[in-house]
Amino acid sequence: MTSSKGGVDDRAQLFSGVGRCLERNITLTKALALQVNRMKSARYKGVIAEIIYAIQQGEKLSDTMTKYPDVFPDDILSLIIAGEEAGQLARVCKRIGVAQKKSSKIIKKLKNGMIYPAVVIVLAVAVIIAMSFTLVPAMTKLFEQFGANLPLGTKMLIWFSKLLLERPYMAMLPFVGLYFAFQNFGKFTSIPKVQDIILKLPIVGNLTRKSAAAVSFRTMAMLVDSNVRLTSALEITARASWHYHYKEFFGRLRDHINIGRNLHEGFLMESHWLGDDARTICGMIELAAETGTGTEMLAEIADDYEEELDNLASQMDKIIEPLTMMILGILVGFLIYAIYGPIFSLGDVVLGKKG
Repeated sequence: MTSSKGGVDDRAQLFSGVGRCLERNITLTKALALQVNRMKSARYKGVIAEIIYAIQQGEKLSDTMTKYPDVFPDDILSLIIAGEEAGQLARVCKRIGVAQKKSSKIIKKLKNGMIYPAVVIVLAVAVIIAMSFTLVPAMTKLFEQFGANLPLGTKMLIWFSKLLLERPYMAMLPFVGLYFAFQNFGKFTSIPKVQDIILKLPIVGNLTRKSAAAVSFRTMAMLVDSNVRLTSALEITARASWHYHYKEFFGRLRDHINIGRNLHEGFLMESHWLGDDARTICGMIELAAETGTGTEMLAEIADDYEEELDNLASQMDKIIEPLTMMILGILVGFLIYAIYGPIFSLGDVVLGKKG
C-alpha cells in the first residue's frame, strides 16, 4: 500500500537498507534503487529516483539531499556529510536506520495509547450534541413553564441547544475542530507556552520531557560519534530538538563552548532546562569529562531515556486511562448538574405557587 506522505518508517527502511548494501560493496546508486520497492510513500519513491539521477550526473549524496529538507532534516544531513568526509557512509547510514527504527517503534506505541482517549472525546461530544437536539429542548419547555431560576450550567446547555436548533450545521463544527486539532497537533504543541503547560501535567509532562530528551541526546550522540565538530553538533541538535527547552539548552551549551568553557561546566550552568533528571545527567557528563568517554556517555544518556520512554509507551493505555476517566467524570458530572439540578428545585416552585 502506497501513501502520499513519508515518515519515520520509510526513513528507517531507507537508511538501514542503504547501509547494509554499502557494507557489501554494492554501489550507492544500486543501493538506493534497491530501496524503492520497500518505501510505502510516493514521496520517498520519487525522492530516491531524483537522488539516483543526480548522483549519476556527478553530484554528492549530501548535496542532493539538501534539496529535500522535508525528507532529510538537518541532523540526518549533517551525519551524511560526516560519513562522506570520514569514509564511513555505510556505518553512518546503519546508525541512522537503527535510531529511526527506535523512534518509529515508540511513536507507534504512543499513537496506539492515544486511540482510547480520542474515541472517548469524540463519543462525549456526540452525546452532548444528540442531547441538545432531543432532551434539552423538552427540558427547556418544562423549566420555562414553571419559571424556575436556572443554574449557570443549565443556562449554558440551553444556549448551546438553541444555537444548534437554529443553525443545525453548527453541529459539525466540534467534529471539524477535533479533526483539525488532531491533524495540527504537532504545530499546536510546538508553541512554547503550550509546551510549558504540558510539562506541568502530572503524567503527560513526564512523557513529553523524556520524549524530547531522548530525541535530542540521541542526535547529539550520533553527531559527536560521527566526528562532527562539537559546536556544530550542538547547533544542529538545537535545531533538531522539537521542544523549546532543549532548543534553548543545546543552543546555550554551544555559546558556553564558544567562549572557552568545557561541556561539563555548560551542563551545570544550564541544568535547569533538564528538569528532574538534571543532577543525574550532570554527574554522567562529569564522569565522561574525567574518563574521556564523552561519546559513550551521551549515547548512554540517550539509551536510558529511550528505554524509559519505551516502557512508558508500552503502558500508555494504563497511564492515560485514569486521566481519561477523570475527564469523562467531569463531563458526566456537568451534565447531571445541568439537567437534574433544576428538577430538584421544581418542587419548591410548585409548592410556592400553591401557597
